Amino acid sequence: MTEKAITERQLTGKKIGVVVSDKRDKTCTVAVDYQQKHRKYGKYLHRQAKFQVHDPQNQGHKGDRVEIAGCRPISKTKSWRLIKVVEKAPAPLEHKQEATA
Repeated sequence: MTEKAITERQLTGKKIGVVVSDKRDKTCTVAVDYQQKHRKYGKYLHRQAKFQVHDPQNQGHKGDRVEIAGCRPISKTKSWRLIKVVEKAPAPLEHKQEATA
């Protein structure tokens, strides 16, 4: 093996999803949408899976599209880690206050 391959971590099970919660320190919740075919009728159903993701620098914020990968279990529910932020969430709209006369 080359030294570069040894120093880089093995990325298993990469997924892209949206951060739905970032309230906890070093942890965010990511929702990954996918489609699943119904066994009997053949129609595709929309499904969603939520993952608890380890985010040591608190980079992911609510609404961001992020890339995650599987890793060793960090806690009871966390076995995924944040790889990178693919797309930042749009800035929230600021309401203009009307001047009262």
